[in-house]
Amino acid sequence: MAKRIVIASGKGGVGKTTVAIGLSKALAARDKKVLLVDFDNLRSVDLMLGAAENVVFDWGDAVLGRCTASEAIGTAQGISFLACPPRYDDLTPQKVKRLMKELEADYDYLLFDAPAGVGAGLRLACAAAQRAIVVATPDPVCVRAACRAAQEMETMGVANSRLVINRAVRRDIRQKRLLNIDDVIDKTGVQLVAIIPEDKYLRKAGIDNILLSWQLSYEAFCNLAARVEGEQVPLAFL
Repeated sequence: MAKRIVIASGKGGVGKTTVAIGLSKALAARDKKVLLVDFDNLRSVDLMLGAAENVVFDWGDAVLGRCTASEAIGTAQGISFLACPPRYDDLTPQKVKRLMKELEADYDYLLFDAPAGVGAGLRLACAAAQRAIVVATPDPVCVRAACRAAQEMETMGVANSRLVINRAVRRDIRQKRLLNIDDVIDKTGVQLVAIIPEDKYLRKAGIDNILLSWQLSYEAFCNLAARVEGEQVPLAFL
């Protein structure tokens, strides 16, 4: 059965979808079957994978019986994905849970890319999740939002959360322009699982280059995948 992980942030703009795709690719590189499910109705996953024009159905269509689950699943850059419906009308946590139950036997991981905030999209993403990854950049606003997201997910039944600090810049942390790592952990109250350094190539070249071995973020995403798999990997800040 698939391990089901919701990836949330509380606040937008922290690179949550980048982390979701990077983790998906890193797990796929370890020969794991991964399905990335977009729960953000702004629909970033298919766009960032360069597959927006190929999407015919979304997971809402599968839930409402307009297509089969397999017909809704797309593939791009070696990742299987489900696009998000434009609205959450008639989509309940119970219906989402049934769909994910139908799919979990075919995958090692179901990763749920939740929208920013703590509203309906997050509730739907948490419906079938077993654990969570909370993404925050090391600044006070994003850290507070990540703490709130972790607290809300716990009330939704997803209490097993881990923290990814994204877009970390060692110089800015040392010069106190960003919070230090210990402060981020303390203020979110979530156990750290990975630190992803700021990588200008992700912003410049786009998500399609996310796991090229020359990129600064490459090893961090690979280490994140290893820790998600249960391996003991040092939490080095590259």
